[in-house]
Amino acid sequence: MLTIIDRQMLGAFFKAYVVCLVSMLSLYVVVDLFTNLDDFTGKNKSWQRVAIDIGAFYGYRLSQIFDRLCEAIVLLAAMFTIAWTQRNNELVPLLSCGVSVHRVVAPVLGGAFALLGLAVFNQEVIVPAISDKLMSEKDDPHAANMVQVRSGYEPNGMHFEGDKADRSARSVQNLRVTVPESLAGNLIHITAKTAIFHPDPEGGRGGKWELLQTTPREVEGWDRETQLLESVDTGRYLLHVREMGFEAITRNPNWFGFASTLRIYQEMQRPDASRAPGLAVLFHARLVRPLVGMVLVMLGLSVILRDQNRNIFISAGMCLVLCCLFFGAAYTAKMLGDNDMVPPALAAWLPLMVFGPYALVLFDAAHT
Repeated sequence: MLTIIDRQMLGAFFKAYVVCLVSMLSLYVVVDLFTNLDDFTGKNKSWQRVAIDIGAFYGYRLSQIFDRLCEAIVLLAAMFTIAWTQRNNELVPLLSCGVSVHRVVAPVLGGAFALLGLAVFNQEVIVPAISDKLMSEKDDPHAANMVQVRSGYEPNGMHFEGDKADRSARSVQNLRVTVPESLAGNLIHITAKTAIFHPDPEGGRGGKWELLQTTPREVEGWDRETQLLESVDTGRYLLHVREMGFEAITRNPNWFGFASTLRIYQEMQRPDASRAPGLAVLFHARLVRPLVGMVLVMLGLSVILRDQNRNIFISAGMCLVLCCLFFGAAYTAKMLGDNDMVPPALAAWLPLMVFGPYALVLFDAAHT
């Protein structure tokens, strides 16, 4: 049951959160826009088209920007809430009545945890749903143009490469497939002028490529028992794949930054998964992210509460130093994990193991 004080603290915290959210998102967009304005105004576009492209580009990226800044926004909101309460002398009467400082800030911690949960929802649901838009270029914010095709291998050894891909048609120009001897008895090269991907109707990552206008027009020597290649007509074949579907062959190298944690875990299970250490570090970092946010909030509140008479800007500076140390340690641990110098789990959890107990001690000792 929330008391009047709880509702008052929560209200103040959420107001501070909205102000910090709007301010930081606006500042990020303005700075990034003026830094990259030339990328939007190229190709002799009209100002109306430039305005539409800017709106589309940053409209989609608000969720990505929020994902990057959510912990900082929650931390600032929590600090401003307590600092403003102290400044208005609203904290002293409560403490004089025997209410502990930890009880007073409990609503702020609860609100911070809820908002960090919102950040997790954004990371796991919203960002993956619009990942194509987030990986688009500034001159193509709608992700509507032709995209580059990236070479890759099927688990069975088949190699794929091509020229350009059309997102709307899910097709690839000049798709070149190399079938290894282990599958065909001899090395086979197939080039399709146009290849259209048909996804698995059951929702898997596999499916089949419809190869049109192939060279050679008659493919001979492949093992029909493998059922990988079906002849439909002269120069037209259906090639079954398990991994190298349209998404895989056009995937941005930084795709994992926009993927859900479940998708990253599934990718880690592939025996030929690339970036295995980096994916594992990212996976564990996703698991500890809500705890990281709470540790930062506790560090910030501890600094604010330890000395009531300290200038708010000095307290904010001290908190900034602690946060820089935390993120510096986290970045160093990540680099060690990405380079396989420490286990991925340790790389993600080590900063929390170091700063977590310190934050608890500081918070427990906080008084006004």
